[in-house]
Amino acid sequence: MTFSTLALVTALGLLGPVLSARKSWHLPLILGPMLAGVVFGTTGFRVLDATEPTFAFLADIGFAIVMFVAGTHVPVRDPAVRAALGAGALRAAAVGVIAAALGAALAAAFGTGHAALYAVLMASSSAAVVLPIINSNHLIGAPVLALTAQVAIADTVCVVALPLVIDPPTAPRAALGALAVGVTAFGLYLILRWSENSGLRSRLEAVSEEREFALQLRISLVALFLLSAIATTMHVSVMLAGFALGLAVAAVGEPRRMAAQLFAIGEGFFAPLFFVWLGARVNLRDLVDHPRFILLGLALGLGAIAAHIAMRLAGLPIPLGVLAAAQIGVPVAAVTVGEQLGLFAAGEGSALILGALITIAGAAIAAGRATSGSSGPPPSAPASPGAAPATPS
Repeated sequence: MTFSTLALVTALGLLGPVLSARKSWHLPLILGPMLAGVVFGTTGFRVLDATEPTFAFLADIGFAIVMFVAGTHVPVRDPAVRAALGAGALRAAAVGVIAAALGAALAAAFGTGHAALYAVLMASSSAAVVLPIINSNHLIGAPVLALTAQVAIADTVCVVALPLVIDPPTAPRAALGALAVGVTAFGLYLILRWSENSGLRSRLEAVSEEREFALQLRISLVALFLLSAIATTMHVSVMLAGFALGLAVAAVGEPRRMAAQLFAIGEGFFAPLFFVWLGARVNLRDLVDHPRFILLGLALGLGAIAAHIAMRLAGLPIPLGVLAAAQIGVPVAAVTVGEQLGLFAAGEGSALILGALITIAGAAIAAGRATSGSSGPPPSAPASPGAAPATPS
C-alpha cells in the first residue's frame, strides 16, 4: 500500500459526511465509504485491492475499533434501559424464533445449508446504527426504551453466536475462542472497576490531561489489541474482541476524554478506511453472474425487516421495528470469516452484504417516520456524558 492509495482511501471516506449532511435523509455515515469502495474496488474500477496485506490489516484494526466504540455506547448503565430489559429480551427472543424459521426456509430454498447463519443475521440488530439514530432524532417514550434494550440484547447475543453457527464443525473451537475473549474482557472489566473505585483512573486522567499523555487511549488500545490477538489466535473475529471490550468499558463508564480520543482516531481514519475496504472487497459482479443470490440478498434483508416488524403484535410501532432490523457488524464478520474459510458459494457473501444494505435503507426510511411521531430530548445518553457518537457495527 502506498501513500497515494492511502490518500485516495481517506478522501473516499469523506463521502460519508457528504451524503449524511442532509439530516432529513437519515443516511448512516457508513453508506458513503461503502459505496465509494464498491465503485473503486472489485466491483467497479478495481483501483483498490482489498486483498493487499497492509490495506487488509488496517481494515482489521478499523473493524476492531468500530466494534469497540459500538460496545461503549450500549447503555448498560442506564437505569431506564435496564428497567425495559424484560420486554426487550422477550421481543429479541421472539424475533430469534421467527428468524430461525425464515433461515431454515431460505437455506432450503437456495440449497446453501446455512440455516443457522441466516437466522443469526436476520435476528441481529446493530446497536451502533440504531442508538445514534435514536439520539440524533430525539426519539422518546416507553417503546423507544424497550427498543433500546431489545437492540442491545440482540446485538450482544448475535455477536457471540456468529462464530458458533458460521461453521458448525468448528463450533467447539469457536466456542473456546469466544470464551477466552469473554473471560479476558471480564478480567479487564474487574481491573477497570478497581481502578475506578480506588481513584486510580481519576488520577491517571488528571495527569494525562495536564501533561497531554493520552494515557487512557493508549491503555485502551493495548487492551483492544490484546483481545484482538487472542481472538485471531483462536480463530474468532476481531468483532467479538472489540465489542466485548467496549461492553466492559461501558459497564464501568467511559471517560469523556477517552471517548473524544476514540472518536477522533476511529471516525477520523480507521472507521472510514474499514468501510471503504469493505466496499472494495465486495464483488457485486458475482451477483450478476449468479442472479439467484440477488434474490437471497433481498430475502435476507426483507426477512430481517419482517421478523422485526412482527413485534408490532407485542406493541412495538412498525417504524421502530424496521429501525431495529438495521445490521452491519454481524454480516461483515460473517462474510469475512466465511470467505476466509471458503464456506460460501460465489456470490453468497455479496448477498449477505446486500441484505445488510437493505436493512440500513429501511432504517433510514423508518427514522423519518419515527421522528414525525416522536420528538424531544434523547431518551438516554451514551455511557458517559459528552461521549462521541458511535460508529456503526
